[in-house]
Amino acid sequence: MTAIALSAATSEAAIDALFHALSSHAVAMPADGRVLFLRARDGRWWSGHSRSGWTFQQGFKPFADALERAGHRVAEPADDERFPLVLVLPPRQRDEARALFARAVRHASDGGVVLAAIANTEGARSGESDLARLAGGVEVMSKHKCRIFWTAPLGGDVDAALLSAWSALDAPRTIADGYASRPGLFAWDRVDAASKLLVDHLPATLAGRAADLGAGYGYLSAQLVARCAGITAIDLYEAEARAIGPARDNLARAVAASGREVAVDVLWHDVTAGLPRRYDVIVSNPPFHQGRADQPGLGQAFIAAAARALAPRGVLWLVANRHLPYEVSLAERFTEVREVAAEHGFKVFEARGVRA
Repeated sequence: MTAIALSAATSEAAIDALFHALSSHAVAMPADGRVLFLRARDGRWWSGHSRSGWTFQQGFKPFADALERAGHRVAEPADDERFPLVLVLPPRQRDEARALFARAVRHASDGGVVLAAIANTEGARSGESDLARLAGGVEVMSKHKCRIFWTAPLGGDVDAALLSAWSALDAPRTIADGYASRPGLFAWDRVDAASKLLVDHLPATLAGRAADLGAGYGYLSAQLVARCAGITAIDLYEAEARAIGPARDNLARAVAASGREVAVDVLWHDVTAGLPRRYDVIVSNPPFHQGRADQPGLGQAFIAAAARALAPRGVLWLVANRHLPYEVSLAERFTEVREVAAEHGFKVFEARGVRA
């Protein structure tokens, strides 16, 4: 599962606030037009402004796809690439945000500026304080219930030791039960209780080609390999690119521990756009947040994608928060729906018989 609320989503207000600093000329556009935008989002500010020299970095697949559809160049900058202006929409998780600030400073050229915006309710003061510590101070303004802050032209004021330490915060690390993860992923520092409940009810008889929708760092998939000897192949679908490396590592260890051959593919993919293959088994702990608000439509889109991708005798195993109204969507897509468990605020479903 992807933590859409914390890892990927950025309010329109923060995007508008970021570009207010540019449109008001508080921060000048570089003369050569070269800009790096980290965790970029499309916005309303673009009209009338050239973006030919911009690089848009975005690791969340739906947002990256939206930027590409709008005609923007979406890419990861080379390690040695430098820009006179680096824009940042920081995440809420602090280790991830600090690593992103360090990345922004590393990609800023001598005399370059790092400009960031954060909604007041999403840790704006902490973000301002962190960039100020790293860069030797910031200028600040407020707009759209957000804080906008930017560095002076960067040079000798950057704290080199802090830059090195914070750059390392995004590296994958070992968490509970030996899994690899990294800050900002869903339940990044623990085994999620809902996913654990689903795993506890998966029958050992599941077999064939499997898929994990919204796989995160790969806990469900690793457990499926460990518990179900009949699983011969598994595809992990995850929209957050930062989860791909840990997921691959976790599945490699799970397959090695199983002592059998299991074909594994980890795909950077937006599940709501549909799946390219057919499956005998699908498991999922789907996302249900956009920003701070519940968005059950995300889980419903996962259910629809699963139903379209299942073989005629295939089965979906899904876990969700108890308050989410997935029963209707499941009944619309499957002839057999069974609530297997309801514990600790979660519910587990088994669904079979895809409707034509």
